[in-house]
Amino acid sequence: MLTGAKSFLDNPLIGSERLNRQGLHAGRVRLASTMAQRRRARLASAVEPDDLAMFDRDGFIEKRDFLPPDLFTALREQLLAWAGPAREMVQGDTITRRYAADPEMLRAVPAMHSVMRDKRWRALARYAASFDVEPLLYVQSILSHRRDAPPDPQTCLHADTFHTSMKAWLLLEDVAADEGPLSYVAGSHRLTPERLAWERRRSLEVRDAGDFLSARGSFRIEAGELAALGLPQPTVFAAPANTLIVADTFGFHARRPSTKPSTRIELFGYSRRNPFLPFTGFDIWSLPGIAQRRVPLLWLTHDIYRRWIGQPWAKAGHKRPGDD
Repeated sequence: MLTGAKSFLDNPLIGSERLNRQGLHAGRVRLASTMAQRRRARLASAVEPDDLAMFDRDGFIEKRDFLPPDLFTALREQLLAWAGPAREMVQGDTITRRYAADPEMLRAVPAMHSVMRDKRWRALARYAASFDVEPLLYVQSILSHRRDAPPDPQTCLHADTFHTSMKAWLLLEDVAADEGPLSYVAGSHRLTPERLAWERRRSLEVRDAGDFLSARGSFRIEAGELAALGLPQPTVFAAPANTLIVADTFGFHARRPSTKPSTRIELFGYSRRNPFLPFTGFDIWSLPGIAQRRVPLLWLTHDIYRRWIGQPWAKAGHKRPGDD
């Protein structure tokens, strides 16, 4: 119970209607939120006051023209010209392609070093995650409109899990409103009484609602439900290249549907840790020389033990991020 386990299908305690009626899920959500607030208080001094105010209010930070122009141009040109070992996951009509920011990539794309050392990036990513740890870092391409496929499930508003976690996107190209941009419901990262009551109701119904992803612990919500929780309609991040977005994905977010075939290319950061830990650091996987090898090790582990833990990321050969 004191881990990040979230599936109502795979764990009989987490999925117990009797226990959740007595407050199990709501209690886990409340305790995880309290722990995140305490950890963030210890990380806040590294974040610029305006960014801190925006994040605490909205659950996200959007910073346009994030990198100096010369550095961004070098980063973009080096990455788009580079080809490396790709992994792909198919969800509905969308393919998500990722490349690990591993030692091989870092040697080929030297501009990545400057991005990873940027103090603003480091502070924002850590504050949003509520942990002083190195995020997993990827180059990511999102290719929409795969032929003869069902809709992309990530276009439905959802929270990733029952607790704070961090995702970040540094756009390498302009993203138009009809090309599958990120959307986020401002303020939905806060655990208000309305949100907590909604979490409790959902915990009692997700096993039998026929919504597989919600039952796995990533609760979906309809846009028409937001007003009852005191929330606005989503903010859509149709934004130019060199925009950084950092978000707490306990807040409701989604990929907007793309109205045409499109490819969105970005740096993607991700951080999720046991939400009940009282400390912010003490992470051996963040040590130099280890941090950049985590993603390949993670993929390898899932390759070896796919029978038991699954492996959604299939090897896709050597490709450039912009390849079809």
